[in-house]
Amino acid sequence: MPVRAGRAKFAAMLHPQLMPALIGAVLGFAFIAWTTIWLVRRWRTLSPRTRWLAFAAIAVVEIGYWVNIYAWFIEPNTLVVRHVEIVSDDWRGAPLTIAAISDVHVGGPHVDAARMGRIVQRLNELRPELVVMLGDFVNGHAPEAERTPAENQEILGGIATFGALNARYGAVAAIGNHDSWYGRGAVTTALQDAGVAALWNRHIVIRRSGGAIVVAGIADAWTGDPDFAAALDGAPANIDTIIIGHNPDSFADMPDGPALMLAGHSHCGQVTIPFIGRPASVVRNRAYECHLVEENGRRLYTTGGIGTSTLPVRFLTPPEIVMITIRSGASGTEPPLVQRS
Repeated sequence: MPVRAGRAKFAAMLHPQLMPALIGAVLGFAFIAWTTIWLVRRWRTLSPRTRWLAFAAIAVVEIGYWVNIYAWFIEPNTLVVRHVEIVSDDWRGAPLTIAAISDVHVGGPHVDAARMGRIVQRLNELRPELVVMLGDFVNGHAPEAERTPAENQEILGGIATFGALNARYGAVAAIGNHDSWYGRGAVTTALQDAGVAALWNRHIVIRRSGGAIVVAGIADAWTGDPDFAAALDGAPANIDTIIIGHNPDSFADMPDGPALMLAGHSHCGQVTIPFIGRPASVVRNRAYECHLVEENGRRLYTTGGIGTSTLPVRFLTPPEIVMITIRSGASGTEPPLVQRS
């Protein structure tokens, strides 16, 4: 098994989007090695000032080199589990444990069907009661008809791995913009074949002894019309409600009543620079970009997701599974706690 896993990781490094970085890594290492050897050989002939300027320049280049290696090849292949507790007065029933994932971008760099299988295994180990998937299962912008058979097999095979999930109350999903560009019907069918309820301006009701739950999914804001009224139409009144959607910008229009909205799409900026923050964003309201948001008594949680888009890099923004426990605040308990483990 270790040999097979090693081969899989090496094959992933040969993804077309990673080839320029891989070539750059080889050439960069050769350049650093050559300049280091040059400096060692000429150390005695150089003035002290020139020696240390050259040494400092090589050190700066080498730090940048290893930061890039980490961002392109290491961090995107990690996986952290972030534990979040949310206390809400709009939640009246028994506590619920939710595992949330988003933006797997199957078929892209770092995420193939084999890795999706490992992620599903990790989800099962965490034993959530409900698994929520927040869209962008597909990598890239091309529709299904313009993909090669191998690409389509990888994408649909990755989605099929969700059939191995064994959460007590099953799994539900929202559809993202990349899924719509690929073909919303094809992605919806693949999810449903895997036993996942795909929600697009509609809801389901989960019956349980601790009180029924409504999970309403809204359309993607870029490729559809998010309609909270349609998603909740016919839902039983006065029941604990969760909204799921791909794009967190839709939170601005969420009505009062639902205890929580879950979203993805932003990748939490994908790159975080110390003392500067996140230089790039795909959301209009950057307040909704990452993790827990509380606004006018309503709550949103935006996960940073698992895959990558545009540039296949992550830096100080690792792929994540978010384990959310939501419970009632009616007893005057402590405020929400967010922590990573």
